[in-house]
Amino acid sequence: MLALSSLFAAAFFAATLIPAQSEAVLLGLIWADAHPVALLLLVATAGNVLGSVVNWLLGGYLAHVAARRWFPFSSAQVQRASQWYQRWGYWSLLASWMPIIGDPLTLAAGVLKEPLWRFLVIVTIAKGGRYLLLAAAALNYL
Repeated sequence: MLALSSLFAAAFFAATLIPAQSEAVLLGLIWADAHPVALLLLVATAGNVLGSVVNWLLGGYLAHVAARRWFPFSSAQVQRASQWYQRWGYWSLLASWMPIIGDPLTLAAGVLKEPLWRFLVIVTIAKGGRYLLLAAAALNYL
């Protein structure tokens, strides 16, 4: 249970401002062969998507908290992600798994009032797909 909780926490924090390496934790657990890979993928995806929902919620309240010192994104990051998001629309959330741009994109989705149901569907596909490909590579399926 500790391993699954650690994976969930790493995936959650990796999707927010706190640095975490969910990929390293996932790979370690896959190679340890202590849990079914499908369960590991489910836990990692759930944690990462929930972390993205935190960003979406922060985006919804951006006007109230953006000036605070603790706010996780610079105004340049928010502006860049918002421009990307406005150009590509909700499909840009397929890039939510990417380092550097992914987390601000999920924040921009909240700023631009993307419906939560569509946000959840697209972000789950993107982040779950990344973990699935990583697991497939780790197990030499690719």
